[in-house]
Amino acid sequence: MVNHQTIDDRDTSLSTEDLAALRENLHEQRLFRQEQLSQLADGATTRADALLDRQVTAQAEVRVRLAASARMVLADVEAALTRMDQGSYGNCRLCHGPVARERLLIVPQARYCARCQQVREAGR
Repeated sequence: MVNHQTIDDRDTSLSTEDLAALRENLHEQRLFRQEQLSQLADGATTRADALLDRQVTAQAEVRVRLAASARMVLADVEAALTRMDQGSYGNCRLCHGPVARERLLIVPQARYCARCQQVREAGR
């Protein structure tokens, strides 16, 4: 049985320490994704001459998908850092209400409160 536990939006206050820890986490994520993209790009260029081999082609496809995913996460992290700098971090991008502290501690780059995130996912 799958547990679909959601984080409610009751506890929304972020302390100065919370924000500092979240900013540090986001910076670490940004560095990790930048390094990941660099490594994926390096792997793609060193084996360019062997693209005809099926295994290498499959690995290249995996690298492309990993790079796309890393770019998406990096963009989310960058956007969260920008929201921090602009003072809008922790506000839902849809309803403009607060995003739960617990949610931000788990997913520091969260753009939406739990309710709006569920609505967005249901619309997919």
